[in-house]
Amino acid sequence: MSLKDLYHNKWARFGFWAVLYILWVIWLGNYWWLFGLVPIFDGHITKKVKWLFWKKEYKEGEKRNALLDWVDAIIFAVVVVTFINTFFFQAFKIPSSSMESSLYTGDHLFVSKLSYGPRLPQTPLTIPFTHNVIAGKESYSTLIQSDYKRLKGFGSVQTGDYVVFGFPHGDTVLVKAPADDYYMVSRTVGRDYAVRHYGPVKVRPSDKKDHYVKRCVAVAGDTLQIIDGQVYIDSVPQEVWPGVQNSYTVITSGQRINPVNLEKVGLNVKELWYDQTLPGYPAMPLTAEMLDDIKSFTNVVSVEQNIDVYPPDYPDSDLTIFPFSKDYRWTRDNFGPLWIPKKGAMVELTISSLPLYERIITSYEGNELEVREGVIYINGEEAHTYTFEQDYYFMMGDNRHNSLDSRYWGFVPEDHIVGKPALIWLSIDGNNKFPKNIRWRRFFKFV
Repeated sequence: MSLKDLYHNKWARFGFWAVLYILWVIWLGNYWWLFGLVPIFDGHITKKVKWLFWKKEYKEGEKRNALLDWVDAIIFAVVVVTFINTFFFQAFKIPSSSMESSLYTGDHLFVSKLSYGPRLPQTPLTIPFTHNVIAGKESYSTLIQSDYKRLKGFGSVQTGDYVVFGFPHGDTVLVKAPADDYYMVSRTVGRDYAVRHYGPVKVRPSDKKDHYVKRCVAVAGDTLQIIDGQVYIDSVPQEVWPGVQNSYTVITSGQRINPVNLEKVGLNVKELWYDQTLPGYPAMPLTAEMLDDIKSFTNVVSVEQNIDVYPPDYPDSDLTIFPFSKDYRWTRDNFGPLWIPKKGAMVELTISSLPLYERIITSYEGNELEVREGVIYINGEEAHTYTFEQDYYFMMGDNRHNSLDSRYWGFVPEDHIVGKPALIWLSIDGNNKFPKNIRWRRFFKFV
């Protein structure tokens, strides 16, 4: 019997789809879905119910209805794409330059949800092909909400991984400034001013926060410290990945560097500022490879890395650098030491350490926290320790001086992890016009 004949055998066809469906239910871990075998059996064997009620079955010679055919195709596409987006891959666009020159602004990615295991939708009532907004309005309803659950994946987040995740501070959004960090704006200008000028505010469920992409530099249980821009994990200098770039002051002999040469190095000339009073470039973002090229130019006199020491350089301050307390004299280049919380681990709680874990205790793990007369209370009971309910991660952008990351909003909870970038399928440079804006060399590039 040929494969074609085998597939046309209704029992063989039913057995094939039934096995696939049972494997999916086992992966899902919810055996109530086994009742789905009933329509599969009926659809292939008994055929008593027309499950595809919108699909018209044509008699021989009957003229096809184009509208019904389009409806059938659209419904099929919505179901298939939604299933793929939920369990396997999802499209994502790099919105900013925080990952230059590893991932470029305008890169369109497929994000693998199998890498770390897909999250089951917590807010399932959503308009297909949208995340949280359509035409300026919420594209979802919170009428149905479920608890966080992640299916088994191929692995877990590792140090050095590119990771797509929900923005930790994205639970509250200013309607007139949705891309801004509501909590940072409220700390710096005051909540009343922020709401009055940029509000009102709207609250989003955990799985409807905006998506960010950064590199994981520390996982649960690590102790992270940044000294003069160098990341240390458990006191060991971390590998400097090829895409990581720092900011440098480049002094020239009095002339600009030839823009053609800068573009060959890989720099975006339109984003560079030349200060004639130096003379030179006060903030040139360079990777290690770029640094060697810049030093080789004949009109370059000196190159020095920009290091932010305490107090932080403007616009950074104690109100913008995590954990937003003057007790921690940290900057973006001199940060920590900071222990990354691990599931099941216990820490001692004091008034001085509380800023590190306050948002974890309240927002990420849903407890009530209060401090009265110097005493910490969690859920109404006096607390001297706290045990974490999930793992946390520390994320940083590869463009270290142009990235709002964990140095500005702290830890990323495990339940915020979406997936791992897998493939760049399209890349568009917004600084150029067609066809120069198409980065052909980045098409179908594995990340």
